[in-house]
Amino acid sequence: MNPAWPGGPVLGVESSCDETSAAVVLDGRILGHVILSQDAHERFGGVVPEIAARAHLRQIDTVVEETLREAGVEPGELAGVGVTAGPGLVGALLVGLNWAKGFAWALEKPLVGVQHMEAHLFANSLESPDARPPFVALLVSGGHTLLLHASAWGSYTLLGQTRDDAVGEAFDKVARRLGLGYPGGPEIERLARDGEPGRFNLPRPMLSSHHTPADPAYFDFSFSGLKTATALVAAELESEGGTGLAQAVPDLAAEFQQAVVDTLVAKVLRAVEWTNCDRVLLGGGVARNGLLRERLRAALGDTGTLYSPSPRLATDNAAMVALVAEHRLQAGEVSGLGLNADPSLPFPGLKPLDSLADLGMKPRGAPCIPS
Repeated sequence: MNPAWPGGPVLGVESSCDETSAAVVLDGRILGHVILSQDAHERFGGVVPEIAARAHLRQIDTVVEETLREAGVEPGELAGVGVTAGPGLVGALLVGLNWAKGFAWALEKPLVGVQHMEAHLFANSLESPDARPPFVALLVSGGHTLLLHASAWGSYTLLGQTRDDAVGEAFDKVARRLGLGYPGGPEIERLARDGEPGRFNLPRPMLSSHHTPADPAYFDFSFSGLKTATALVAAELESEGGTGLAQAVPDLAAEFQQAVVDTLVAKVLRAVEWTNCDRVLLGGGVARNGLLRERLRAALGDTGTLYSPSPRLATDNAAMVALVAEHRLQAGEVSGLGLNADPSLPFPGLKPLDSLADLGMKPRGAPCIPS
């Protein structure tokens, strides 16, 4: 705790992709929160960076004003400002970052740059106070797929990550190949409810029984091959003529979703076993997937715990940004006004896994509980 920081409400600003969001957090509680999603990208099948940046520029003043009004907080009452500095679309990031820098400078308030994916780790604790380290975390979004172990806030061990497409990206590309809308994850999940997985035999990537924890593939992910396999099935159905593909889309969507979830759950269970920590935290937009949450809860059983964010906090949002900023301010960490956007901003405190000893594994049966 930083004795020099007086405490008080913290404003968070998020503009890393296509959500313009602001939030006010006080002592880990949300006082006000506004998320304005952009729908101009649907016809393009993905986010257009220039359109996203212009929309942020038009909307950010109104979003912050509405947030402060909802929170019942005047600008001068704020104790600090947090803003996403990366990763993300650089043009979109710059809109939020420069706005926050000017706002903080005008009010003479401390500014904190926040790493977007670390913020997704914090999101669960806004709804579940027990969602704090130690835990195994699966961060799944349109741009990232990360499996890590958190021993404390700011101290993370990277177990595995995607070697090609992020899982959300794979959902979007497969949805586009099947003629579905954007974003692809919700579209595939919706159609999969009417489909039968198993009609098509898609691969479960990087789940070889020959892998051991000494092999990086044991914890890593790859979705490019699965995406290609799905596209090949679609092409074969199209070559048959008629309505073959259209009629098969629900079944193909169900099998693709099942393959993704099988892979994610298996990797998480590997991490749970080798860290001896059955507290699992989900984060990122793909954490909204109902099948993923259901399967993980079932796999962890009665002894394990799954923390999964509500849909509002799974998507890109400023509440998690404000919470990280509050945590940093309490620790005396402040960014200067020279802070710049970094579309590849490293995950703070994240170290590679050199050996299983890095995890500080506890004896079997020892509880994995917050200290």
